[in-house]
Amino acid sequence: LPAAVLLKDTKLMDVKLGQLGSWLAMRDFTPGGILGAIRRGHERYYNKYINVRKGGLGGLSMVLAGYVILSYMWSYSHVKHDRRRKYH
Repeated sequence: LPAAVLLKDTKLMDVKLGQLGSWLAMRDFTPGGILGAIRRGHERYYNKYINVRKGGLGGLSMVLAGYVILSYMWSYSHVKHDRRRKYH
């Protein structure tokens, strides 16, 4: 039988919908906790896609695609305004 895992140590994907509120209450929302979560996420991404034995363009293309999507979202109001303008 697998050992029981504490709710605090459970990953978000493994949390049941009824446990979501108590799982969120156990998270550390201080600036240090948020910074630590960002650091852990960066390390997971780096080790999975960048720091591999036979590297490819997968991780780099994901970062580039994310940058393109974010820059389009940031400039969408300007693009939307220019779309309706007539040039003549």
